[in-house]
Amino acid sequence: MPVNISEVSPVPLLFSPVSLGKIELANRIVMAPLTRVRAGSSGIPGDLMVEYYRQRASVGMIITEGTYPDHASQGYVGEPGIATDEQAAGWQRVFEAVHAEGGRIVLQIMHAGRGTHPDINGGRRILAPSAIAIDNKTFTEKGEQPYPVPEAMTTAEIRTALEDFVAAARRAIEAGADGVEIHGANGYLLHQFLSPAANQRTDEYGGSPHNRARFVVEVATAIAQAVGAERVGLRISPEVDLGDVFETDRDDVLATYGTLLDQLRPLGLAYLSVLHAEPGGDLVQELRRRFDGKLIVNSGPLGGQTTREQALQHIEAGHADAVAVGRALIANPDLVERWQGGQPENEPRPELFYGPGAEGYTDYPFVETA
Repeated sequence: MPVNISEVSPVPLLFSPVSLGKIELANRIVMAPLTRVRAGSSGIPGDLMVEYYRQRASVGMIITEGTYPDHASQGYVGEPGIATDEQAAGWQRVFEAVHAEGGRIVLQIMHAGRGTHPDINGGRRILAPSAIAIDNKTFTEKGEQPYPVPEAMTTAEIRTALEDFVAAARRAIEAGADGVEIHGANGYLLHQFLSPAANQRTDEYGGSPHNRARFVVEVATAIAQAVGAERVGLRISPEVDLGDVFETDRDDVLATYGTLLDQLRPLGLAYLSVLHAEPGGDLVQELRRRFDGKLIVNSGPLGGQTTREQALQHIEAGHADAVAVGRALIANPDLVERWQGGQPENEPRPELFYGPGAEGYTDYPFVETA
């Protein structure tokens, strides 16, 4: 019996392909970078991490958990690194497993800045834009401890940090990553430079919005030159006050992130990823216009778990080119199949998000197939 074309439902845009620079995505569901601290004391991805990422390869693109570019910048016990050849070799196994399943994966490079502790980073110095501590505690190998007051970075130390970012990007691409994402969000080092609360410098890296954006521009430019702009993404989280960054003045936020993206636009980066409570709002859409490239949006951490309906809405309304999803992908490695078929979802187990083992990590069930 012939099919009546008018009765065939079109495939929602969420499940259609999209290109982010040189990265070809089969669908527009992106796995958000999710801290899972399963790399042990060595920071080398092992069998457990290989399986975790392999299971989730059906998403359009995986963005790995934040990965430290040098040992001093490690922000969490059990966080993976890309600071050594051994760590890069561990990531190579992850990338190969994802590619064997037909997936795409980019590595997120994350320098914690003041968001660490000597009992996390092996007793190394804590560096930040200014000598201002986070007014909170962090979990270390010796239990919870207050964040220490960091040392304000010298110009030479800023240059060294930039070189560490570039070296990490080179290692990731050489190990087989489809791209790298620069973590300029969530209160970590690059976000600390952007924030007037965390950055009170009086040199060329502080003061005006243009100066506070300078280091992020330099990092993105150097990485783009090293590995190709079409394989580089940037994550930002304007007005998201994590780690005491405090961006409360909308005019300053627009001036800071606007000048940042004005300067990055000519590079032709693969994508911009924005964490914000209102992805379709004036601020995010203005920044998208200033960037003039592909946009990934993510609001899940700020307003509950991202749902299928929300993801569909973001794409259908034209708010973004792709949607980053976190908790739903923790609990549902086959989320794309579930969302395509309207299948019920597993519930995430937050008490197992962080820990050393497979429980709550690689043991979530897949949809039963007939």
